[in-house]
Amino acid sequence: MWMRTDSSVGRRNNGFVDEDELTQLRALAADGDGDAVAQLVELAGERGDLDELRRLAAAGSADAVDVLVEVAGEQGNVAELRRLAEHGNRDAADLLAELGEE
Repeated sequence: MWMRTDSSVGRRNNGFVDEDELTQLRALAADGDGDAVAQLVELAGERGDLDELRRLAAAGSADAVDVLVEVAGEQGNVAELRRLAEHGNRDAADLLAELGEE
């Protein structure tokens, strides 16, 4: 089965990504394609998709963790920030302190 591994996956239609393209990117990421992981992180951040970011973070993407903290902060998602802080994320703890939610 042929799969594109370049950054054009998911960049057609003015950035709109359909479910087939996401599935393809996820498969590439699962096979260790760092570019696919980076693209999934970027797309999930743009969509505010915490579930996707959590999955990518759990798979070891430090960038996903960073974007997860950023998006949770933008959304005012104190529960997610607390969860991250409880797992040792200093940036999440700092954001909670800024929000007065230590």
